[in-house]
Amino acid sequence: MADRNAETITVDGHEIELSNLDKILFPDSGITKGDLVDYYRRIAPIALPHWRGRPLSMHRFPDGIGEAGFFQKDVPGYFPDWIDRIELPKQDGTVTYAVAENAATLVYLANQGCITPHLSLARRDKPDHPDRLIFDLDPSDDDFAKIQRAAKRVRALLDDLDMACFVQTSGSRGLHVVLPLDRSADFDEARAFARDAAERLAERYPQELTVEQRKDKRGDRVFLDYLRNAYGQTSVAPYAVRAIEGAPVATPLRWGEAGAGDLDPRKYTLRNIFRRLSRIGDPWEQIPRRRYSISAAAKRLATLS
Repeated sequence: MADRNAETITVDGHEIELSNLDKILFPDSGITKGDLVDYYRRIAPIALPHWRGRPLSMHRFPDGIGEAGFFQKDVPGYFPDWIDRIELPKQDGTVTYAVAENAATLVYLANQGCITPHLSLARRDKPDHPDRLIFDLDPSDDDFAKIQRAAKRVRALLDDLDMACFVQTSGSRGLHVVLPLDRSADFDEARAFARDAAERLAERYPQELTVEQRKDKRGDRVFLDYLRNAYGQTSVAPYAVRAIEGAPVATPLRWGEAGAGDLDPRKYTLRNIFRRLSRIGDPWEQIPRRRYSISAAAKRLATLS
């Protein structure tokens, strides 16, 4: 008798053996591994333009979010040869990352219990030169309106520097403000600029924003986390599912949505994201057309009062 909990499908010309499709990964909402696999298959045309060429780290939950998950960077030996890879140096060795170049890879990773992919801020051809800079707006309490105001502050500063930025929900508690770069700067330069910009904002709005890394020193202020802008660091992939009950999705937004009173960082989920996309498409569709120089921005930042 055929196993109804297993299936072999062909995606992008690659046969993928799926297993345990009825396994519950999100207990309270009843979302299964089959649901996760189907989500990543369907989201691939929207997500892949943002994912291709980026070293990928896997946040895996083979037994569902009720059990402890684990981060995995190195590609296991049993992964099929058709999954693209890149070997990059690290302290005392190298890491071989997966690179999601097609929908088949997303499906395979989901079948391995990878709920949340995280991506490098640089692409494989220039791994030391990021094409994304990120401000991760981290809440100190449950007042999401503070996060929305903080995102508005970051955008206003970048507007003053003649730089257009983009925003997404984290799918967890906050927002990410993302600045596309021209890859002329290395990670050290990008991180220095992000730090200087965050410090400038914290000086302007000391009651609202902070760059204090220690939680006990933040009070109820929003932490402007610029620390992800470093070699080897990652950020949650746009359109990635988070390992949180309800399966919220890290969702790119229009800026008009980012300040809306009904916005919640977990508003969009595996179950409702496609209705949203059918209405408005991908708000980050234009991001590849934007490219900014860190050195030019740093010079302008130094002249701001």
